[in-house]
Amino acid sequence: MRPALVVLGAAALLTASVAVPQASAAGRTSTSLAWYDATAETIAAAGASTQITNSRTWAISWLAAARATRSVPPGVERGAYQEAALAGAVHRALVTLVPSRAEQLDATYKETLDAIPDGPAEQRGVAAGEKQADLVLKSREGDGLDPASVNAPYPVKPAAPGVWQPTPPAYAPAAQYGNRLAKPFLLRTQSQFRLGPPPAVDSEHYAADLAEVRAYGAADSAVRSAHQTETATFWLGSSLTLYTEPLRVALSRADQGIAGQARLVALFHVALVDTQIATSDSKYAYERWRPVTAIRTGTIDPDPDWTPLHTTPAHPDYPSGHNTYAGAAQTVLSALVGPRIAPFDLTSPTAPGVTRTYTAWKQLSDENVDARVFSGIHTRSADEAGITLGTNVARYVLQNAGRLLAPR
Repeated sequence: MRPALVVLGAAALLTASVAVPQASAAGRTSTSLAWYDATAETIAAAGASTQITNSRTWAISWLAAARATRSVPPGVERGAYQEAALAGAVHRALVTLVPSRAEQLDATYKETLDAIPDGPAEQRGVAAGEKQADLVLKSREGDGLDPASVNAPYPVKPAAPGVWQPTPPAYAPAAQYGNRLAKPFLLRTQSQFRLGPPPAVDSEHYAADLAEVRAYGAADSAVRSAHQTETATFWLGSSLTLYTEPLRVALSRADQGIAGQARLVALFHVALVDTQIATSDSKYAYERWRPVTAIRTGTIDPDPDWTPLHTTPAHPDYPSGHNTYAGAAQTVLSALVGPRIAPFDLTSPTAPGVTRTYTAWKQLSDENVDARVFSGIHTRSADEAGITLGTNVARYVLQNAGRLLAPR
């Protein structure tokens, strides 16, 4: 209970520090959402090939906005200043990181500034936002989160029980090996929250894990239900994509003013960058083989023809990256918005025509745990360990947010 109370205490301090008069919140909410949508559209249209690089773009842009809106100088109108500061920060960061979208971003920027009265509040807000963006961009130069660094070559170990090997059908080189060397935003080291080892391959625990994924994750499974297949397909895509809409729902309902909204988005993505770094640290510390390799070549009733429902990603099993992401997202949203929320609908690009409704962030995590088993690409132990790792990193980010958010 104590770590959870610490997180909630930190969240309470954050919320208290960003409260603004309710009468002036409506306009600032629309500004936050406009730039949230602009960020999402920028990354969807011209983002990097690696998820963590796009998480970095979110984190840099909105960390600059959170710092720029944190305090308002005396003598200027608060709302106008903060709107201009947020727009100045996110616009400057995005056009620097994704210059191919400058025309669209410039149009959104003009719309924002046209709606703000001309004068000192607007001018000083823009200047503050651009200054913070430049400082954050400078601080993240050479952080190892560019696609080439992220996918640094990985020397595959000789085949042995439990050791990761490239997986069918493409037998592609390992991905995300370089994440484990990248510079975190807040973690002291990449290995700060390294998990304990996965279940031994000769243990009863591992045998049970493998039996479950063999039965429920097979392409031709006779026991997986239609709903379970839908769950696997619904959560198949990029975690960044799948959590963009839930975070937007939280942002649209957060009664914290523009500074609180900027902090919500910033801390969400800072936590996710650091979580992905920690995920690769644990993945490549243990180099655990994937279920398809274990089932086809292992000693437990090997089946060389076994095929998972979905293609196995090209990196080790333990922990599940989808679930580290889910654990971090759940922790940040629960702390800063509350664990439950009024019902909201969610769709998925990998499950056309399917709409699911949620009332708690934990529901998304629970479905992620099941989904990767039903897809045949992770053991349950890897999924549950992922939730633990993401939760641990996000708690640390929330507890240490103050030293990250202070304007430079």
